Amino acid sequence: MDSNASARADLLASLDLLDSPSEEVFDRITRLLARVLDVPIALVSLLDTDRQWFKSRVGLDVSETPLAVSFCAHAAEADAPLVVHNALEDARFAQNPLVLGAPNIRFYAGVPIHSSDGVPLGTLCAIGRRPRTLQPDELQVLHDLGQMVERELAYRETSRTARQAMHHSDELVRESQFRMRVTFEQAAVGIALVEPDGHWQRVNRRLCDIVGYTEHELMRLTFQDITHPADLQSDLHMVQRLLDNEIPHYSLEKRYIRKDGHTVWVNLTVALIRKPNGAPNYFITIIEDIQGRKDTEDALAALRQQLEQRVHERTLELQQAHDRLAVALHQGELAARSLATREAELVAIIRNAPDAYISMDESGRVTEWNRQAEEMLGWERSETLGQALDKLIIPEALREAHQHGLKRYLRTGVGKVLNQRVELSALRRDGTEVPVEVRITALVSDSGRMFCAFITDITERKRLQSFLLAQALRDPLTGLPNRRALNDRLPEAIARAKRSGQAVAVLFMDLDGFKSINDRLGHQRGDTLLQQFAERVSTCIRRSDTLARLAGDEFVVLLEGMADPDNDPISVARKILDKASQPFDLDEGVQGHIGASIGIAVYRRGDSEDAELLLQAADERMYRAKAEGKGQAWMVASGLLPGAEEP
Repeated sequence: MDSNASARADLLASLDLLDSPSEEVFDRITRLLARVLDVPIALVSLLDTDRQWFKSRVGLDVSETPLAVSFCAHAAEADAPLVVHNALEDARFAQNPLVLGAPNIRFYAGVPIHSSDGVPLGTLCAIGRRPRTLQPDELQVLHDLGQMVERELAYRETSRTARQAMHHSDELVRESQFRMRVTFEQAAVGIALVEPDGHWQRVNRRLCDIVGYTEHELMRLTFQDITHPADLQSDLHMVQRLLDNEIPHYSLEKRYIRKDGHTVWVNLTVALIRKPNGAPNYFITIIEDIQGRKDTEDALAALRQQLEQRVHERTLELQQAHDRLAVALHQGELAARSLATREAELVAIIRNAPDAYISMDESGRVTEWNRQAEEMLGWERSETLGQALDKLIIPEALREAHQHGLKRYLRTGVGKVLNQRVELSALRRDGTEVPVEVRITALVSDSGRMFCAFITDITERKRLQSFLLAQALRDPLTGLPNRRALNDRLPEAIARAKRSGQAVAVLFMDLDGFKSINDRLGHQRGDTLLQQFAERVSTCIRRSDTLARLAGDEFVVLLEGMADPDNDPISVARKILDKASQPFDLDEGVQGHIGASIGIAVYRRGDSEDAELLLQAADERMYRAKAEGKGQAWMVASGLLPGAEEP
């Protein structure tokens, strides 16, 4: 079943995860999963060669089970979440001893957890002892929490690599000194060397970004000065354990107090480097900004509260409905004449239900159409009764599939969309389409079969999803596409260029002198300069081109459909260098002067289609331009393009 067993075993062994003590970072996730999904059992399961071992568990006494009977072995290898609504009805698990005996699994939902290289390591799963259908928002919660586990494991892989790098030989360190300096400065996480007394010995740019101080300002402080008072003692306790040689390294989550007074959550990994005589030399510290993860956890907590409130409200509604039904049944037992009254009540409920309700007979003709359906779809009830449903609300592109599915169900009794929540488009009377969620149930009576459908308008949900997706692809300061958006667009541009035979050019830009502006005039004016620079560059390119901000003062221009790939990028670079050399009005009476260094790489048909390599080539040429005096651009086969001089 598992084609990745060898790679997984090696990775888990190197991370020291198997048979390790419980950790709050994982236990918090399983507790939250159990509460949000209201399940008795929640697990973080890691797959060994012949067993599954639970790194975190809620509601289960055992720490491992054989791999041969594991649900998680199936989920880990799946491309999507594995949801088993009723294990007794699933041929894969019906005879499983975990189903037939303790813990009597009926419901199972698990998402695969992968390494940073895509190797399946295990799952995050929720287990119930009763059959259950998982709702889309519950499945989203499971997926989001699974991503948190996956990010934690990815971070540990990064930490493991960093720890291994700490123990490289002196000769290897000397040979790679230049590369390590670049890595130190360009790392996506904060890295610092810290004296035993807490003073900063060396810090990289990412750490300065995280805490909002310049390197010079940090050198006058200690880590104790910027650590949140509530977190300081736990940090100092772990430092003392390092100094006492009780542990080789430690990790913890803590808060720093930024220069602007706000707090930022970080994940801290610390190791102690000792002198040859064993005395403490300095600490190596890796600082990961996890504020986004903390914000996500807060959002999940709020979502859990909302879900609990919804469950409470739905429970009250169901209890009220149950009470009404009990009264109706009692009245039915007392006298048959109450049947007409109960039928009238049912009609009233259906016609006034908050969702659109439509029923049809086995020929596909409408038999009921409630008030909400009238408002949503535009047809009066009297106009729909007896009409073919597919001609009323099903878009033409979906009608054939609808008719085929109806015929198949009438022939075999199997319906793929029955008793499921299905998202599709419904046709209004005016010809427009509305996104809806449909739940269809089939009923069999003496008069034949009928189908009942509840339809919910999900326009606002779709609009919110589109908005959140757009926000994730935008740089909040400049409004430009961010690194993630560029990583999506660049491979697409290369694919289009390959098909059309045209070239694609990448201009990698770094602002000369921007750090000085930021240090002298403040971050707010620095932000203003970045916004004005983005506006100026936008005037130098076409609407069909892309301008993106990667991070800090790094920007990238993506040029497509060039008539002259040898000269067009150079022409655009000249315009940008000219714009960058002109003064920037940052405040009343305050001007900023910068320059720009630009690296240019061009993809032509037949070149490597690796987008990352193309971006890296432009980056390297930008550094060449900066080394040659800044205010310049470098491009393959064209050499140095003179531009505005650095102020």
